[in-house]
Amino acid sequence: MTDCVIRKDRHGIALLTLNRPEKLNALNYETNDRLLELLNEIEDDPEIRAVIVTGAGDRAFSAGADIHEFSDSIRAGTNVAIKDFVRRGQAMTSRFENFPKPVIAAVNGLAFGGGCEITESVHLAVASEDALFAKPEISIGITPTFGGTQRLSRLAGRKRALEFLLTGDPFTAERACEIGLINRVVPPEAVLESAFEMAEHILRHSSTVISAILHAVTRGINLPIAEALEIEVQQFARIAGSNDTCKELDAWITCRSTGTLS
Repeated sequence: MTDCVIRKDRHGIALLTLNRPEKLNALNYETNDRLLELLNEIEDDPEIRAVIVTGAGDRAFSAGADIHEFSDSIRAGTNVAIKDFVRRGQAMTSRFENFPKPVIAAVNGLAFGGGCEITESVHLAVASEDALFAKPEISIGITPTFGGTQRLSRLAGRKRALEFLLTGDPFTAERACEIGLINRVVPPEAVLESAFEMAEHILRHSSTVISAILHAVTRGINLPIAEALEIEVQQFARIAGSNDTCKELDAWITCRSTGTLS
């Protein structure tokens, strides 16, 4: 049986590939559950310091949730649909969003529905010039369910998000970059390497400090500023005086005194 998600590790970075290319990497329940299992493994793996998520094949990152599967849950009743479909998908995107190691999406094609919601939830994203995004749930008579009504509006602003949510119309990678959904647009052949370069650039720094920044931003962004600043204080207290911080400070002071600071 083919793995629905493939994990390959490279230089301290775990590459997770959604592996249902014949279904445009649609997110069935097995895929959602496997992603959570792999993220649990990666969090506990000291050798892995970052994660990249991409899709198998050259057509899609992910075309969204598996409609045939979740439609059966909807027909079984609202309670079943919420438990099996909605809560499962929200748990997966929340796990990406709150993961203590950097997660980068390498969007190599269609990112519709749940695929777009993964992109919204991860920390950073690189997309192919020919990638296409959409919030098409309204076209099949449902609302977005993996956090899409909440995260896109926080990233893009209420009116821009509502345009995509209420029309279901697709939008380009360039537009996704303009509204803050992704960080970079690159040629199709450069998507994966660009994501690895971004990860490697981040991983020059202390994992402890990276984790503290991720925590402060993710937890604080939706809070009143006073509460968010307290989270910033807590994360500073977590790393101040640590070996990593002392080492980085000593290195900076040495470079400054010798004139080698760039």
